Amino acid sequence: MIAIARSAVKSSASVIDKVRTPPTGVTILIYHRVGAGSGGEMDLPPEAFDIQLQWLNEQRQVITLDDAVDLVTGNTDRQVTGREVALTFDDGTEDWVDNVLPALERHHTPAAFYVATSFISQSSAAAPALSWSGLGELASSNLVTIGSHTHGHMLLDRLDADRTAQELDRSIDLLEEHTGSTPQHFAYPKAVLGSPAAEAAVRSRFRSAVIAGTRPNPLGTDPFRLHRSPIQASDDQRWFQKKAAGGMRAEDDLRRTANRLRYRGLES
Repeated sequence: MIAIARSAVKSSASVIDKVRTPPTGVTILIYHRVGAGSGGEMDLPPEAFDIQLQWLNEQRQVITLDDAVDLVTGNTDRQVTGREVALTFDDGTEDWVDNVLPALERHHTPAAFYVATSFISQSSAAAPALSWSGLGELASSNLVTIGSHTHGHMLLDRLDADRTAQELDRSIDLLEEHTGSTPQHFAYPKAVLGSPAAEAAVRSRFRSAVIAGTRPNPLGTDPFRLHRSPIQASDDQRWFQKKAAGGMRAEDDLRRTANRLRYRGLES
């Protein structure tokens, strides 16, 4: 029943795209896990991820997150064509080193990894955690950009200013210690935008920040409110290609409505 409902939502979103055509912009995809064995929508089979990377390199232009920010802010001589795609990952699980990095290297594809630093080396019900040595291996690749996802994966729309600063600064300090560089990019946990005070704290520490949206980022997009399109296990190649082209926004509209209820009363 759940699978049927998901398929119906995706089909409806595809139809709506024909009426509400996505704008021309940079599409940022969000992944979480690949072959981690955790099941669920956020854990893709490695073979599906491999096929997606091959298609992206044949049909799109995969760019780094830094290049994506330059394009949407006009900080480059290049023009946004609508073919540009940036890949991002959230949280911090060992499949990033075991499965994701080897696939990126096979396809010579860049990606950004937003790390919730408290997750590292801690067991999780979802999937085995990334280790500090694994983070170092990731960071050493010229295909990889490391960003912050807070320390404890806290929702920044419900923390006071002091706790927000602690979450951001603890993450930055640990990432600097274990990678040797300061993270320039930030992802809001659960893609939930922070309070005005939290937004100000993020803007003072980073070069960009990402939220939800399932839509492209046209020239002139606020670099601290970049939209991302989630790739799910239930996205077959048809739905994946539509998301990589900037479509399927209506699916996200419905998801965010559900998440407002789902995250009510939670801090992380």
